Amino acid sequence: MSTIPRKCPVSTIRKICIAGVFGILAGAESNAGPVEADLVLKNGKVWTVDAGVPEATAVAVWNGRILSVGDDTQVEPFAGPGTRVVDLQGRLVLPGFNDSHTHFASGGFSLSEVQLKDTTSHEEFGERLAAKAGELSAGSWIIGGSWDHDNWEGAELPTAELIDRYVPDHPVFVSRYDGHMGVANSLALKLAGITSETSDPEGGVIVRVPETNRPAGVLKDTAMGLVWRIVPDESYAEKKAAVRVALGEARRVGVTSVQDMSTTADLLKIYQELLNEGELTARIDARIPLASWETYEEMGILANFRNGDWIKIGGLKGFVDGSLGSSTALFFDPYVQDPSTSGVYVTPYEYLEERILAADRAGLHVAVHAIGDRANSELLDIFEKAIETNGPRERRFRVEHSQHIHPKDFERYASLGVIASVQPYHTIDDGRWAEGRIGHERCKSSYPFQWFEEAGVTYCFGSDWTVAPLNPLLGIDAAVTRQTLDGKNPSGWFPEQKISVEQAVEAYTLTSAYAAFDEKIKGSITPGKLADMVVLDRDIMTIPSDEIRDATVVYTIVDGRIVYENP
Repeated sequence: MSTIPRKCPVSTIRKICIAGVFGILAGAESNAGPVEADLVLKNGKVWTVDAGVPEATAVAVWNGRILSVGDDTQVEPFAGPGTRVVDLQGRLVLPGFNDSHTHFASGGFSLSEVQLKDTTSHEEFGERLAAKAGELSAGSWIIGGSWDHDNWEGAELPTAELIDRYVPDHPVFVSRYDGHMGVANSLALKLAGITSETSDPEGGVIVRVPETNRPAGVLKDTAMGLVWRIVPDESYAEKKAAVRVALGEARRVGVTSVQDMSTTADLLKIYQELLNEGELTARIDARIPLASWETYEEMGILANFRNGDWIKIGGLKGFVDGSLGSSTALFFDPYVQDPSTSGVYVTPYEYLEERILAADRAGLHVAVHAIGDRANSELLDIFEKAIETNGPRERRFRVEHSQHIHPKDFERYASLGVIASVQPYHTIDDGRWAEGRIGHERCKSSYPFQWFEEAGVTYCFGSDWTVAPLNPLLGIDAAVTRQTLDGKNPSGWFPEQKISVEQAVEAYTLTSAYAAFDEKIKGSITPGKLADMVVLDRDIMTIPSDEIRDATVVYTIVDGRIVYENP
């Protein structure tokens, strides 16, 4: 299992939780009789992710908390006339999945936008855009898409000229699925004022037509902002509707907590409204831009500011580099397919260092996107300087993605106590083409879950939705099998980096809670903790590993309530 540093062992934390819940119960009981549970799950296989009691068959829930965990006879006394009792018929129960990295509202929007990820040619790409244009009013923008040019013959990037052939009269700006590159048609470029005279912005690239300075349509990283700044923002009502859609998807796939890396003021307000309206069915850890840290310092907000157990401002999110798929992830050595570049700094190093040291000094929790080996290494340098400069405390610095690690840096991750916040689905997606970008040797330490394990690095799992599907079972499958989506690696892409199902489940539950300072209230099925659980239709601990991806959620339970029941 992945190592979670603690001031006290799991068994001690468990005793504290038990003491707390039974202290509450003492005041709730009358005539020395047991309290009546709100919900009892029995006749199941409960994988608790609690080292003190790793397995059980039944769970009782009261007042939104885990009341009792054990065998059926231990839990049965808590079932009364008003208790909902669910016979699991041997099904597997896990703690609710805690996704450590999402773009939650964007995920909701993506489900209704044009779908381009599975297109296999320029022609199909253009035809999908034309079909979407036919659904829209004149002049409406077409955005979203999540295209993947590595699915197309020759892996050639799309162009403005290509889109113009299919959609000349709607402004179009659709993103690659990693979110670090987008392509605009000529109308969108014109509206944005992007011409041959437009310079590349710092931290971004305007791809040019070969042998000219004319924009080809593709914009990378900060260059995308040249178009995004003129795209009409969604209305407040549309954002709220998108969050409702995202919550529905979370319920369907068993996600009970999300760490939202793209929280805005509007979204924070929407989350609060949905909570007050009784519609919030996932706990929200809101992450705000690192560049805004001063606003929160001025308000006196410290790391993990919360009001109750539903919504909190968890910390700050910054960027070092771009992405591997867009060839903007920052490496020590050049890219194989384009030796003219080794990636870009999305945030200049000196600015990033200044912001991290200042935010850390203000007591805020810092998480930073780093993908390439140089980006990871230099971010560790900054974290180390912050520790030396600002003095010791429990920081739980996080690197978001931690995809490509130089061998010299595994021990540094561990010794500095830096958390690798990784998204395992990227392994089987990027593994289709990663060696073409950076070569075989560097890929040996890419998505290095087993090496993290061996080095004692704390790692947690998430999806990066919408870049990858929200479904944690697909992420667990990716970490355990490493079978790439193109079917070309049936034994696993760099199979020495595989981990066990148990390790992957812990990374999606207890360690994700730890990465958000929440391990004392969630992440395991332990008396006293929040009653967030998921029931699966099959036992992913024992079935053949290549069947994990086919498992589905039967029940999603949040705060002791069944919020999703598979029809």
